[in-house]
Amino acid sequence: LAIPTPFRLSANAEDHPSVSDQPPNPDPYDDPFALLAQAAGYNDSERWWEHLVEQRQDSKDLFAAILEAMTVLRSHLEAQAPTANPLPLLELQREAYMRKTIREAEKQGFQRIAVVCGAWHAPALATMPPAKEDTALLKGLPKQKVEATWVPWTYGRLAMSSGYGAGIESPGWYHHLWQTQSSTTIRWMTKVARLLRKQDIDASSASVIEAVRLSETLAALRDRPLPGLSELNEATQTVLCFGDPLPMQLIHQQLIVGERLGKVPTETPMIPLQQDLQRQQKRLRLKSEATEAILNLDLRKPLDLERSQLLHRLVLLQLPWGKQQSTQNAKGTFRETWQLQWQPEFAIRLIEVGIWGNTIETAATAWTCDRANKANLPELTQLIDQTLLASLPEAIAHLMTRLEAEAAVASDMAHLMNALPPLVNVMRYGTVRQFDTAIVAHVVDGLITRICIGLPVAVASLDDDAAAQMYDQIIAVHGAIGLLQQPDSLEMWQQVLVQLVDQQNLHGLVAGRCCRLLFEAGVFHSEETARRLGFALSTANEPVQAAAWMEGFLSGSGLLLLHNPALWQVLDEWVTQLPDEPFTAILPLLRRTFSTFAAPERRQMGERVRQEGTRGLGVGGWQTSSEFDCDRADTVLPLIAQLLGIA
Repeated sequence: LAIPTPFRLSANAEDHPSVSDQPPNPDPYDDPFALLAQAAGYNDSERWWEHLVEQRQDSKDLFAAILEAMTVLRSHLEAQAPTANPLPLLELQREAYMRKTIREAEKQGFQRIAVVCGAWHAPALATMPPAKEDTALLKGLPKQKVEATWVPWTYGRLAMSSGYGAGIESPGWYHHLWQTQSSTTIRWMTKVARLLRKQDIDASSASVIEAVRLSETLAALRDRPLPGLSELNEATQTVLCFGDPLPMQLIHQQLIVGERLGKVPTETPMIPLQQDLQRQQKRLRLKSEATEAILNLDLRKPLDLERSQLLHRLVLLQLPWGKQQSTQNAKGTFRETWQLQWQPEFAIRLIEVGIWGNTIETAATAWTCDRANKANLPELTQLIDQTLLASLPEAIAHLMTRLEAEAAVASDMAHLMNALPPLVNVMRYGTVRQFDTAIVAHVVDGLITRICIGLPVAVASLDDDAAAQMYDQIIAVHGAIGLLQQPDSLEMWQQVLVQLVDQQNLHGLVAGRCCRLLFEAGVFHSEETARRLGFALSTANEPVQAAAWMEGFLSGSGLLLLHNPALWQVLDEWVTQLPDEPFTAILPLLRRTFSTFAAPERRQMGERVRQEGTRGLGVGGWQTSSEFDCDRADTVLPLIAQLLGIA
């Protein structure tokens, strides 16, 4: 066996320590190389392969040595197996088909045939049994026509951590070993230092030299000819990372595994999904370019509508060739703005999602249906919104079935309220997106009914955090129902809001917002609103509860106070009559509420307070009247002098 380190049984596993935590006696059929690693004194087959194969500076007789080792290993396992053949039938059939392919190449006249396979299969291909034995193994197997192609792959997907069954732990490190003919350790540490410097981490030349020396010392102590990845990692973390394991994650991702992307010739046949995307790109006049480009779409035009549907379908497949941008300055829902930029890894993503279909439409449909089967109610409504934008009728039908089933059993009021706005938003696109909104209308009606029935119970006994969440949800549902413009639904919702305003022990934040919504809708007039505000701010209520009510009522707009003298008067009297201690306690709440007003609104309030000489509505706290109180001023002058350092 032409491998430098002889095979031997190690009495002490610490003779060759490893970073792996594999069990000392792994199942030989899960990892047959573990037997060879144990015989050589290693407890990690990956490190054994690295030291005896990847780190070899000369490749003479290497493959012959690997073939001999695999032959001995397979013979040993066959001898230890209780049956005639220890390999599963599928493995035997795979190797039989490999040999069949080799024979076909020989019949075509090829003399030099290169076989790319795992080392485990080499003995089965080096010695060819009679063809009739392989024919018998393959007899009766179903035949399937396939179209094969080469695709650009990355080191990250060759790694075992990606889920690739035949993957390795460190493809980037192995690439470095095979590409570097000399000074392997120094060149690796140089790469590590460059990577750390890009992240603004100190990595001086002196530290690189020290790390190289430490790795070589560790290799010598472990009786190894060259430092391996474990020695280099330990030296890197100790010297360059100052013992911190966090930078090692970056080194593992960028260097040990790596993200190098392969290349294939342009004439290489492509999978059907790639072909379909290229056809659509050509038909819709969309170029896949690496530079950023802005695409403005008018959905009233058939060409732009199809472009939008394609981009939305790719987003569903998690292939973000286009990223939708905000269109705040554009009027109407028929405009979309996309930022297009093609990334090389998108080709890999196309290969990955190719299992869902041969066209973009069928793949997006199958992918969406699979996600729908695993989604809860709010996730389903968001998915419906995305699916309708992508124009996938089959997926929409499946989603509606799932939505009805989830809505029928959902008991969480938060889920029901979160589900309504996206569905209403979907119905808004009916005339532009060219689909029938009736398929979601009955679901929306059912959600509104269930929300109106269950909301009074759901808002009872809320703490501050739950009240803040319910506050946002009520605003969202109110806006969605208003957008529907359905009188019956609006009337039912307003009746629920009136019930909430009158409900006892309701959190002030929720009660105040419900009163505000009813006032804006015209259900409560100014006099009724002022009366309810007076009740909420009466001395019978705790100041904190009253401040929360006022925050819910006023938050977001101060025009209510500026244009409604009755509300201004009630609020002014309440603040003026507060004792000093409660006023100090609720002052932060008042300031937080007033901070939500626009600057011009706060300025007008300040001017009004100055003119009227009131106490508490000014955003700065206390306000003085037109008569100056010298006695009160004298009490604070010593403190001000002390703060200014002039006492």
